[in-house]
Amino acid sequence: MTRIRRNTAHPLTRFVRASLAALLAFSLAVPALAQDDEGGRKTKQTVAMSQKVFEKLSEIQELMEAKQYAQGHAIVRELLQESKLSPYETAQIHNLTGYAYYLEENYPEAIRAYERVMQQPELPEGLQQSTLKTLAQLQFTIENYDEALATVRRLMAIVAEPSADVYMLLGQALFQKQDYKGALEPIETAINMYQEQGRIPAENWLLLLRVCYYELGDFPNMIGVLEQLILHYPKDTYVLTLAGVYSELGNTKKQLALVEALYEKGFLDNPTHIINLANLYLLHDTPYKAAKLLEQEIGSKRVDADVRNLRLLSQAWYTAREDEKAIPPLKQAAELSRDGELYVRLAQSHINLEQWAEASKAVETGLALGGIDREDTANILLGMALFNQKKLSLARKAFERAAPDSRSRRAAQQWIAYVESELKRNELMSQDMPQSTPRDVEDILQ
Repeated sequence: MTRIRRNTAHPLTRFVRASLAALLAFSLAVPALAQDDEGGRKTKQTVAMSQKVFEKLSEIQELMEAKQYAQGHAIVRELLQESKLSPYETAQIHNLTGYAYYLEENYPEAIRAYERVMQQPELPEGLQQSTLKTLAQLQFTIENYDEALATVRRLMAIVAEPSADVYMLLGQALFQKQDYKGALEPIETAINMYQEQGRIPAENWLLLLRVCYYELGDFPNMIGVLEQLILHYPKDTYVLTLAGVYSELGNTKKQLALVEALYEKGFLDNPTHIINLANLYLLHDTPYKAAKLLEQEIGSKRVDADVRNLRLLSQAWYTAREDEKAIPPLKQAAELSRDGELYVRLAQSHINLEQWAEASKAVETGLALGGIDREDTANILLGMALFNQKKLSLARKAFERAAPDSRSRRAAQQWIAYVESELKRNELMSQDMPQSTPRDVEDILQ
């Protein structure tokens, strides 16, 4: 839980103020359970606050809210010297003192003051409940989750039917102790109670439930929580999280639909999310959409024109059978990275377009740079590019370099045989034919 900063708008401030306003009533009379009578029954007594004590407490409250803390504490000390204070009046003095320390952001002293409230005998149940709630919140504030958990359990022990916010306090305490399985039931109970009353659960309640499901690996139940968050507290981050859950469950079609909808509505501006959308397009056999998306976003400079993104753009165009468009980004990526493997891929695109000279140049550059996974394949590509440029001897050498690799041996040998047949044919074609005399021609004709 995030640390509470002193702010008059904070829920804890509003809660304590409301408690004080209700409790500091003139001549307040509250039924309280006394000891068992002789018949074993609970009897009721009436607790009251004198006008003098009420006026002093009102004065202290005004001083504290005016930030005149020293004067307020001085009156508290004087008031506690009174010999005729009832336990209820003493409890209210400590109650107001705790509020004052809270305003000063002196949380340890505030906790001690509220503990002194709980030490008074025969307190009304309402005062006990409000004090324990405030005490638990303050213990959350100083991140003392063990004490907060113990306080919440004290509270639940005196409440016949705990309210939703009490269940949530228990869930929060267990959550902070990373007991996600234990936190799940009280958090679910609190949310269900709200929903049964026709009320919308608080956003942070739903977020706590979402994290519990996540930590427990319960992605199907996460979907329901995220759908509630999107319905009641619509944010693009929740839609993206839902898309991620669908990804975890292997439902990438729904993931694509959600991410694409966010992009089309202008809510997707994070480069990582845009790249993810492009990959989803490729995954679902829509490479043209991936290419157009990347081209537009790289052009607008929202996505960096780095090696990785340029490779992805080239792959998208290549998969979409747009070889001419695949070449420029791949060439740029190869030049940026000086990666031999990228030059081999570049050569393949050139070969697809029958750009033999560019293909052989790209392969040769790649082989010179090194780092190629399949040099045998690279040499096959080089041989093909050279062959189609009529550079047969060089082509044969390239195929011969590929032949020792068992994965390319058969293809290399077939190419070598074909190159040799072409070399022999060229040799025969280049031989001089014998000169025929007129007599020889006449003999042939006869």
